[in-house]
Amino acid sequence: MKLLDIGEVAQKSGLPASTLRYYEETGLISSVARHGLRRQFKPGVLLRLKLIAMGRTAGFALGDIRGMFGSDGRPELPRAELHERADALDRRIRELTALRDTIRHVADCPAPSHMECPTFRRLVNVAGRAAGAAARRKRPRGLTPAD
Repeated sequence: MKLLDIGEVAQKSGLPASTLRYYEETGLISSVARHGLRRQFKPGVLLRLKLIAMGRTAGFALGDIRGMFGSDGRPELPRAELHERADALDRRIRELTALRDTIRHVADCPAPSHMECPTFRRLVNVAGRAAGAAARRKRPRGLTPAD
């Protein structure tokens, strides 16, 4: 089996070597040997780095991602939590879609004033509700908007 030098892993993954060293320090990946001072990795590390990137993109913290790998390195996925994350992404997609539609309408609206345009007002109401819902989800418990 051909091992990959840290430079090769960095080049193939698009991650800087410093990130790879950090991931190793935190237990997300592990090198299997050294060639001089350079870490050597099994080729499977590239797939693992892709899974880590997907988890980060989905909003998982590195500690959460680390917990999704068993002691043998195989994924142990918390399916219920993944469903919750997918639902949150669906909500975010709806919010961003409403915002996109509003911005496109503003750019193309033929009305002399956007405030006179019923479509614009409807879109603002939809986007405003979505933004308000997002803000309420992010607000720490026990705080009101006036805090």
